[in-house]
Amino acid sequence: MSSQRIQRRDFLKQASAVAGATAAFGLGGARMLSASPQGGRQPGQRTGGAAKRQFSLAHLTVLGCAPPEMTYIAARAGYDFVSYRLIYMGLAGEPNYDLANNKDMLRQTKTALASTGLKLQDIEVARISDGLDPKKYLPAMETAAELGGKYVLANNWTTDRNFAVDCFAQLCDLAKPLGLTVECEFVPFAAGGKNLADAVALLRDARRTNCGVLVDTLHFSRSRVTLAELDAVPRDWFHFAHVCDAPAEIPTTNEGLIHTAREERLYPGEGAIDIAAILNRMPQVPYSLEIPHLARVKELGYAEHAFRCLQTARTYLEAHPRAQG
Repeated sequence: MSSQRIQRRDFLKQASAVAGATAAFGLGGARMLSASPQGGRQPGQRTGGAAKRQFSLAHLTVLGCAPPEMTYIAARAGYDFVSYRLIYMGLAGEPNYDLANNKDMLRQTKTALASTGLKLQDIEVARISDGLDPKKYLPAMETAAELGGKYVLANNWTTDRNFAVDCFAQLCDLAKPLGLTVECEFVPFAAGGKNLADAVALLRDARRTNCGVLVDTLHFSRSRVTLAELDAVPRDWFHFAHVCDAPAEIPTTNEGLIHTAREERLYPGEGAIDIAAILNRMPQVPYSLEIPHLARVKELGYAEHAFRCLQTARTYLEAHPRAQG
């Protein structure tokens, strides 16, 4: 039996133990588990002489797992960070992980982070929509800061340009005393922020220093952004990226775009997106693996799916190294 197969078998065995221990969020038995996968590297450990790649497990990939459980799964698989969806969007079937109003789960999340050694990279998602009071997101931002997070992901769903700029600027102002940076993610099916040019214009008009652009490889492809457009973005606006793959055919309706984005993304190297060309056009940043696939989760379970997301990403990036110099 190959060492990789043994590693996966042990990972699944341990992840099952974690899932059992976290049932009903009673995490006492899970606290004694090691942070790294059996036979795998520790989070933050360098591999070879190359610059180390770092990975975060995005919550949308394992959205059925509450923050404590997904943290243990991420640690077992070998991730460096986790990304929590702490802002409830009210979508059909979406769990509510509002830790600001769930002190027990907040305590359990702190325990999971402390016992695994993983770090919180970002929280999502602060939607800018008509009539929004940005202070609505302050409790989630305060929770992110309490957990050691660095970034708040936002996107724009209003066509009122002045209102969007004002709201984004307010989000940055609320985030700054907390040590947080607000990342603007463009989404092709969002009303006001469909592409990279929209995101860049929003940041330039807001004129804040604690801001950045979040590139998602799926949305980059679906919004038909060119690689050359990345060259015009200030280098210090890139802090992390969302990584996944998808088929070559781009859906022609919002419904089709949404379906792929939320339910059927592919592992890196499995589809037709030139992920390496996108990522290699930016500075090296952590890669947040946002690869929701409902059918695979049903077949494999969250732990194995999270494991495969990381393994395929590593394999793909090792086969497509960054140019030296």
